[in-house]
Amino acid sequence: MNIYALVKRTFDTEEKIAVSNGKIVDDGAEFIINPYDEYAIEEAIQIRDEHGGEVTVITIGDEEAEKQLRTALAMGADKAVLINTEDDLDEMDEFTVAKLVAEYLKDKNADVILAGNVAIDGGSGQVGPRVAELLGINYVTTITDLKIDGTSAKIIRDVEGDSETIETSLPLLVTAQQGLNEPRYPSLPGIMKAKKKPLEELELDDLDIDEDDVEPKTETVEIFLPPAKEAGRVLEGDLADQVKELVNLLNKEAKVL
Repeated sequence: MNIYALVKRTFDTEEKIAVSNGKIVDDGAEFIINPYDEYAIEEAIQIRDEHGGEVTVITIGDEEAEKQLRTALAMGADKAVLINTEDDLDEMDEFTVAKLVAEYLKDKNADVILAGNVAIDGGSGQVGPRVAELLGINYVTTITDLKIDGTSAKIIRDVEGDSETIETSLPLLVTAQQGLNEPRYPSLPGIMKAKKKPLEELELDDLDIDEDDVEPKTETVEIFLPPAKEAGRVLEGDLADQVKELVNLLNKEAKVL
């Protein structure tokens, strides 16, 4: 079975994000695999172990992203592909990323493609479905269970506090929701093996695609941190007086009444 997992390099969730001149400062910051993508990688490995085949992880970025690909290889993926855009693209959006991934995958005869439900930095959840649309294959989002039988798949997906069961056919793209599985930690033997596993690096020329073909469709106007939270207030006095003061504060200061 030909299995692919899409991986994004994101800020460590424990990192304090700094913004300067409308841009995120990444000097000295720690980066990780997007946590939702870890579910996708783990599920890809489990599918391979059950049905046979090969798992290839794909990411887009610069050479720094090799670290995250090596982590995915240490988890158990077989191969990795880095589409290096450092010298060709200054800006990317979901359209750009999906177009590049789909261009790479168009002749790979993928059976299953897995991606994270969302990325913790952008949270749009667009890349996976866009890739499926460009490839013309089925896709199901926010899945919490996946069972494959031959060329058929039975899926449970998360829907607004409930679940939905879907049956569909391969080739298929799914996006992984929390609860799909428990991602494994890379073992020491896995880390050692990952150093020898193939990691292919491609550029736009290798994909026979021009910069104009992947020009972003959106523009980031401004990036800013949320305002600092103000200290809470403790109301004192009789209960009736506290209620009156609370209503007054909600009306005149918070302006929610």
